[in-house]
Amino acid sequence: MTQLFDDPRITATGLLAEAFTGLTARFAAQFAEHGLSPVEFEVILRLARSSGRRLRMTDLAAQTSLSTSGVTRVVDRLERDGLVQRVACPTDRRSWYAVLTEAGVTRLRDVLPGHLELIERWFTGLLTESQLTALLEALRVVRDAVRPEAAAGAQQSPA
Repeated sequence: MTQLFDDPRITATGLLAEAFTGLTARFAAQFAEHGLSPVEFEVILRLARSSGRRLRMTDLAAQTSLSTSGVTRVVDRLERDGLVQRVACPTDRRSWYAVLTEAGVTRLRDVLPGHLELIERWFTGLLTESQLTALLEALRVVRDAVRPEAAAGAQQSPA
């Protein structure tokens, strides 16, 4: 029975969860210093990394693993703060884009130097180049299997 409890698959899953939880806690305080929650940071970063700094709301929901109503609430807050705006899709009256504003770009530029320092200190800086490359490849394989929608809209050019 002890072998069942010591299965390396359980260890791998547990270590991934512990690492993610630890990193998230380290990042949250730094985001708060800039008036952002972790999910707000994720949304504006995903928008900044998308073509035209925009994503359809449904694609943003898929990429962040938030529900569509959850994305609506986050975008509502970011829009109220002037960091994001909604733009109607010209080809589909039912669809809306979340678009990063210049104020959103500025906020992200303010946050990123400290965020990158934390990433380097607590994550990537602890790994060799080959370890990081292997980890990125492995995480993409797993992500693509369990969340194939996570790249939704990533290749789509803005209308």
